[in-house]
Amino acid sequence: MNNPPHIAIAGVTGAVGQEFLRLLEQRSFPFASMKMLASARSAGKTVDFKGTTYTIEELTADSFDGVDLALFSAGGSISKKFGPIAAEKGCVVVDNSSAFRMDPDTPLVVPEVNPQEIANHKGIIANPNCSTIIMNVPVWPLHQAFGVKRVVVSTYQAASGAGAQAMAELEQQAKDWVADDPITQDIFGRQYIWNLFSHNSDIDPDTGYNTEETKMIKETRKIFGIEDIQVSVTCIRVPVLRAHCESINLTFEKPATEQQVREILAAAPGVTVLDDRENNQHPEPLIASDEDDVYVGRIRTDAGQPEGYGIEMFIAGDQIRKGAALNAVQIAELLLT
Repeated sequence: MNNPPHIAIAGVTGAVGQEFLRLLEQRSFPFASMKMLASARSAGKTVDFKGTTYTIEELTADSFDGVDLALFSAGGSISKKFGPIAAEKGCVVVDNSSAFRMDPDTPLVVPEVNPQEIANHKGIIANPNCSTIIMNVPVWPLHQAFGVKRVVVSTYQAASGAGAQAMAELEQQAKDWVADDPITQDIFGRQYIWNLFSHNSDIDPDTGYNTEETKMIKETRKIFGIEDIQVSVTCIRVPVLRAHCESINLTFEKPATEQQVREILAAAPGVTVLDDRENNQHPEPLIASDEDDVYVGRIRTDAGQPEGYGIEMFIAGDQIRKGAALNAVQIAELLLT
């Protein structure tokens, strides 16, 4: 794309869609025109962006006429229906759903890891799962240095991963609890505040892994281009509004000192090291919220592995931002170069 593109945002009323707009403005993303697209029930409403009021249009097959770039965050079924239509019309789609992630003809991209894959797109580029992105940003530079044989990760996932309605319900549950009212339980069907529970995606009856865990395993292998990397995942919902946390244990092929790991992470793009043992200052959801970088701390040698071959760390990253909208906008920025 040599000239400022004509852009469409599909799913503009959602949490990620709104974050798309914030980031496009904050990062001064160039554009020739902008379309705001959503479902029929949102059509006719207005959105203010960069001093201009836009009227939301219903997403249809004709929405992508004359559009060069579309950022999708409208759900998998919508992406499957309209993504190929947009691509056929010459529009490049950056899709935030899981619809095309494991399609062998669709690049699955984390710009800090595999930006070269963008050039292989056939009209659609997939944005990985939020937890996968947040994990891979700090794990990749360590893999480049020491070779990661195995990743064991437990996630602590915020309400934002289930959308704006889940965030609103968590806030409502807090109000209900304070007022001693019945706890609203429309999204997850259970009390969320003062609780945590296994991720709400479907569990495979044979493997015992839920869909979120399987995504992280398969997507990491595709992004790294290493089919035999060992990834074991447990995904948990916690009562946090936004920003996911993850406890990560790595097994290396080559020995590494704790200091080497710190130095590599400190120099890695998209990473901020926050590891103050004396004052117990480490990554937290509130610290990572509204931030671009993935925060990494609790860096220490794994006492349960041979000396130098294992490392423990704890990370936090904004699920709506780097875990979704920012990653997509970074891909779009690379398309302009």
